[in-house]
This record gives sequence, C-alpha cells and structure tokens, in this order.
Amino acid sequence: MPHEHSGHDHHHPEVTNATPAFLIGITLNVAFVIIELIVGLSSSSLALVSDAGHNAVDVISLLLALLAFKMLKVKATENYSYGYKKLSILISLLNALFLIITVGFIFYEGIRRINDPVEVPGKIVSFIALIGIFVNGISAWLFFKGKEKDINTRGAYLHMLSDAIVSAGVVIAGIIIYFTNWFWLDTVLSFVIGLVILVATWRLLIDSIRLALDGTPPNVELHKIKELVIKFPGVLDIHHIHIWPISSSENAMTAHLVVHQNNLLQFEKDKAGLKHALLHLNIHHATFETETQPCATPDCVPGEEHEHVH
Repeated sequence: MPHEHSGHDHHHPEVTNATPAFLIGITLNVAFVIIELIVGLSSSSLALVSDAGHNAVDVISLLLALLAFKMLKVKATENYSYGYKKLSILISLLNALFLIITVGFIFYEGIRRINDPVEVPGKIVSFIALIGIFVNGISAWLFFKGKEKDINTRGAYLHMLSDAIVSAGVVIAGIIIYFTNWFWLDTVLSFVIGLVILVATWRLLIDSIRLALDGTPPNVELHKIKELVIKFPGVLDIHHIHIWPISSSENAMTAHLVVHQNNLLQFEKDKAGLKHALLHLNIHHATFETETQPCATPDCVPGEEHEHVH
C-alpha cells in the first residue's frame, strides 16, 4: 500500500544550500583570474592567458548559477505560474555557449601563434598553474556533493574539475619549457586546453538544450515510472505521458491512468502515495487524469487485469 510522508519532503530538491559553495568558489576564482591574467600578459604565455579567460568565464558562470538558485525562491505570479524557475535552465544553456565562445578565441589565437612562437618563462608558468590546481581542486570539491541534484551545480563541478586537470597540464608543460626552451609547447597546450573545455562543455550544452526545449530530463527514466504506476493498486494502464523540467532541479509530469471502475474512489484516496513514490524517480509535480474500465467479472481483484489498449 502507498506510504505517507515521514517527516521529509522531496518536492523541492535542496540545491539552494549550494550558495556558500558558490560564494567561496567565486571568490577563489576571481583572485586567481587576476593573478593568472597579469602573469600571463607580462610573460606572453598564451596558455596562461587562455586559462585565465576560461576561468573568467567560469566566474561568470558561477555568478549566473548563483542568480538561478536565488530565482528558484521567487514566488509564482499570475503571469509566471511556475515563478522564474525556468531561468536556471536558460542560464545553464548560456554558460555552455559562453564556454564554446571562449574555445573559439583560444583556437584563433593559437593558430595565429603557430608560425611565431613567443618566448615563455616556464618556471613562472608552472608556479601559477600550481596555484590553479589548488584553487580549482577546492572549488570542484565544494560542488561534488550537489552535482547530481542540479545541472548548474554539475556544470560548475565539471568546469572546476576540468580547470584543475588543465592546470596540471600547464605545470608539466612549464617544466618542459624551462628545461628545453620548446616555446611552441605553450601554443600546443592552449589547443589542448580548448579541447578539454569543449569536451567538458558538450554534454552540458546538449542537456541544457534538451531541458530548454522541455525534453524529458536526463535524470528521469520513463520505463521505471511506467513500471511503478502499473504496479499501483487498481491501475490498469498509463498513457499520454508528458514529462518536462520546471527548473534545472524540478520536473513535472501529466498522464492518463486507466483505473478499475470499482476501485476509482479508493485510488483517488490513495494517489497521494503514488505521487510520493514518484518523487524518488525525480518527478516532483504529478497530475493524473483518470479513465475507468469495468472489471471482466463481478468479483475481479484490482490489479489483475492489464488488457487495456491505448
């Protein structure tokens, strides 16, 4: 039988408690971007300037994601019945586009330098990148816990993790440049940074577009939802299922349910239990339209017949 709520509420995923993580991440990365940009320009390191640009976009992304979390708390109005929750999806899409534009600039500058490598102080490059590993590593750790709950938090985690990996690569490249004077390696590394950003961003871009178009959210498995509903007492069938994102962390669903005619009243009393069970499958707002079907025999047991055809 369906169970009642037991002191916990799944209706509003707890992603807004990520605010401290975003504030710390923003502060650390702003400081690092300033340092990296100054040293990169003064040392003519395209790798450092490229990474500074990447980190600057990440700071903007973190600020926008923080804004999205704040907007989740804004109350609904007559004109916006879901409030401004959808803004969190649009922001994740904007973040992905920002990163792809950044990659374009990195590739452009890298191509320009291929035939004209610039002398780069490897020791300074390595030292600055070492700071980057520390800053981005801490930032990624801050977002690790919430990365499965919200696409903006996942985007922040992926950005910080990729930044930490890139910084490790820059450290190694700086050491090689210091001992070999292979200044062209700085340009090659800028291309590698661009590719890392592109790979890390692609899935975020695809998921953001999917959510912006009201596609079925990636964290929703339709077959599990159907199995759960069909097993619910009195339900014969489910069809006309529509699932879409309300925000980057909340999903809604509407569906037509076929219910035994002699069990309709009981189902109406128990359907709160079904909605509660759906919360565990990432459906936070469910609306059902019921259709009835008579039993084949007067003494049929609800749940035994599944003959309905759409």
